[in-house]
Amino acid sequence: MPIVHIYLLEGRTEEKIQGVIREVTDTISTVLGSPKENVRVIVSEVPKSHWGVAGIPMSDKQ
Repeated sequence: MPIVHIYLLEGRTEEKIQGVIREVTDTISTVLGSPKENVRVIVSEVPKSHWGVAGIPMSDKQ
């Protein structure tokens, strides 16, 4: 059973997250030959204040 965990900065619409889940599931199923029913996709949204790049929180980079 493939499990895919995706971390994203918060702020995307439910439709976009659903699209990612659908497309990742399709790709994993196709590439690995796993039935879609066995593919698990976890999307974790991280607040921009909890995600840093080069020592700077993303909330400060805007």
